[in-house]
Amino acid sequence: MARHIYSCPLRWSDMDAFGHVNNVVFLRYLEEARIDFMFRLAPGNGSPSFSGGSVVARHEIDYVRPLVHRHEPVTVESWVTKIGAASLTIAYEIKDPGQVYVRASTVVVPYDLAAGRPRRITAEEKSFLRKYLDEGRGVKDALAA
Repeated sequence: MARHIYSCPLRWSDMDAFGHVNNVVFLRYLEEARIDFMFRLAPGNGSPSFSGGSVVARHEIDYVRPLVHRHEPVTVESWVTKIGAASLTIAYEIKDPGQVYVRASTVVVPYDLAAGRPRRITAEEKSFLRKYLDEGRGVKDALAA
C-alpha cells in the first residue's frame, strides 16, 4: 500500500496567540494534501478523474501534540481506508520523522457540479484509489499504535 506524501509549508499567519499552529489551520493542511492527492495525481494525462468536483461529508481529527512555526515544511501522509460506491475515506498523519502532530480522516463524496448532486466513483478512480488503500489502518487504528 502506497501513501501519498505532501510537503506542506508553514506560514507565519498559521500561528495562534499561543505560538503554535491553530487547530483550524490543520484542516487547511489536510485540504492541501487531499487536493494534491486527488487532482494533481489523478490517473492519466487529460483524465477527467476527480475533476468534476467533490464535497467533504465529514472530518474527524485528533490533535496529538502542538506544532510550532518553523521554516521547514511538515509532512502530510495520506492514504485511503474505504472506497464505497459514491464516497471514499482518506486518512492522514501530519508529522515529522518520529513525531505525529495530527491524525485525521475525511469522507469525500464525488460531486457532479452540472447536475448538482453526488455521483458514483468511476472505475478509473477506483483503480487509482486502490493503490493507496489500507482498510486496516484508519485514524482510530493509527491512534492505538
